[in-house]
Order: sequence, then structure tokens, then C-alpha cells
Amino acid sequence: QVQVVESGGGLVQAGGSLRLSCTASGLTFDEAGMGWFRQAPGKEREGVSCITWNGGSAYYADSVKGRFTISRDNAKNTLYLQMNSLKPEDTAMYYCAAAVCGTTIMYRAGALDAKLDAWGQGTQVTVSS
Repeated sequence: QVQVVESGGGLVQAGGSLRLSCTASGLTFDEAGMGWFRQAPGKEREGVSCITWNGGSAYYADSVKGRFTISRDNAKNTLYLQMNSLKPEDTAMYYCAAAVCGTTIMYRAGALDAKLDAWGQGTQVTVSS
């Protein structure tokens, strides 16, 4: 059973930075694409960024391109999201999950494989103006 635990969120002023972490278990982490998703109040959950199993390729939503950097440490089963130049519109609950990841598209792997369908509790990011 896949389990993920996100951490690193918080309250930051616009222009500030945060680094999110996600530790995953119950899957072969070093064979899995992984991604970050976010959900703001009243909005649907959206894909933010994903990275292929070996870190060789990544996808970023247009809204975060140039500001966020995704990375992973397969030895630690951990996924990261470095968020710089944060904007109030980045305020959301951030989640990580297994992802199908291409350079121009990402989606939740759990939509195709129920064994990978798992969400953590998320980590709240709040950016004040």
C-alpha cells in the first residue's frame, strides 16, 4: 500500500521561498515518476510539477515555470519541491503522488493503476501579499 507524507509548508510573504518534502513508501520509488499537485480553496486539484524515475526529465505547469524546481533523492525515497518567488496565488494545500510524467504533460498515476492511488495529508502553503 502506497503511503506518502508531505512536509515543509508554512506561511511566507510574497517573494519568499519554501522547500517541500515528500517521503514515499509502499512502491518502488526509484522506478516511479513522482509529482506535486495542489488544491486551492474552491478549486480543483491541479498538477504543479513532476519528475521521471531517474530525474532525467521534469514537467512544470506554466504558472510555476522558472520559480519552482522539483528534485528527488531515490536513496531516501524522497521528493522535493523548491519554491522561490512565491506569489499569493500559490496558496494551496500541496500533495505529492505517483505521476505519469512527460515534458509537456503530467497526471496522477493512480488514475491508471489503483495500486498507486494514494494521497497524503498534504502540506499547507500560504503566501501573504
